[in-house]
Amino acid sequence: MLADFQKNPWRILLAVNAAIIGGVFVHKIQLPPYVPYIHLLVDYHFGFIKRALIGAIVALFTDKVPLWLVFALGGATWLVTLGLYARLFQKTFGFTTKTLPLFVFIAGSPFFLKNFMHTLGHFDIYGCALAIFLLLVPAGSLLFVATAALFSIVLVLIHHIHLLMYVPTIITIVVIRHYLTHGCDRTNVAFGIIALLAVSALFFAAQFWGTMPIPEADFVAYLKSRMADPSRTDLLQFAYIWYQPLAKEISDTWGRLPHNVLGVPVFALLIWLHTPLWRYFANLIGALNDTHRRLVVAALAGVSLACLVMFAMVFDYSRWISNWAVCMFLILHAVKMLPAVRETPLIPAEDQKTNIMGLIVTLIPRVGIVRPF
Repeated sequence: MLADFQKNPWRILLAVNAAIIGGVFVHKIQLPPYVPYIHLLVDYHFGFIKRALIGAIVALFTDKVPLWLVFALGGATWLVTLGLYARLFQKTFGFTTKTLPLFVFIAGSPFFLKNFMHTLGHFDIYGCALAIFLLLVPAGSLLFVATAALFSIVLVLIHHIHLLMYVPTIITIVVIRHYLTHGCDRTNVAFGIIALLAVSALFFAAQFWGTMPIPEADFVAYLKSRMADPSRTDLLQFAYIWYQPLAKEISDTWGRLPHNVLGVPVFALLIWLHTPLWRYFANLIGALNDTHRRLVVAALAGVSLACLVMFAMVFDYSRWISNWAVCMFLILHAVKMLPAVRETPLIPAEDQKTNIMGLIVTLIPRVGIVRPF
């Protein structure tokens, strides 16, 4: 049995990942959903404000928000994302014995689906799901660029930090799948620039003019009126984030930096454990022509720089590094869709070092929200 595992463990690791995801879900529903719940309560009742789109959609269907809706909505979104990614992997690589190591390193990564289960109800996964959708649909017309712009607007309305978290990856996907694959002309370039300016303008409006316009006590009273159980006032302790200016967020982040930066070596170790995947990604990029290779490298640098800016602004470091890794996974799929000058070998299925790294990656249940684990 041990010999068989050492030779080809990948099917077993898939089963282990599924069991761990179930365990993470059971653990998650035992925790108070503070931030995810309050996001379902906030809407546009008092005018345009940041972080209110999801709550506004919920308000169309119910006046009272039950606590279980956090898990129902979050769980449904997680399942949709799983289904979209499985379809994407099938489209890009196919499900075979040779591609299983690649699937385990991506889908079984503690950065990806397992961490999305731990952060169930948070807004991060919406950016991932919409980016995957853009990797699946036809990209030859301006409708694709318009859809990407619409998705970016939706994400900024869900939470303005998406401009740094998933919008750069969406831009990269559009550039790779539309502009590099189907060519550039005056019309589609102008349309793309206008779309980018519109999304950026919306971000600045949400960031600087999206603050709640009424006293916090009145805001909390309104949130209580939307709660199915108004006695759970402990779930409203994060109402202050709709009043907190950017300067205060940055100040809080830098105040916590000496403690939170201790997690950086752990993040580095987690990234290193994905070495077989990064090596494959580097080989994919190396197989592109010179122009495509330079543009992809520049895009990766841009996405990574946006992640560093998030590190400087908000202290949820485990989430930011996890979403950075997910963005790398999605861009890998986009790069695979580009024409290559040579074939890139897949991750070896019978390499002992790769097997060990795959096992460790599988056994790590999540990365966390603020600090590692």
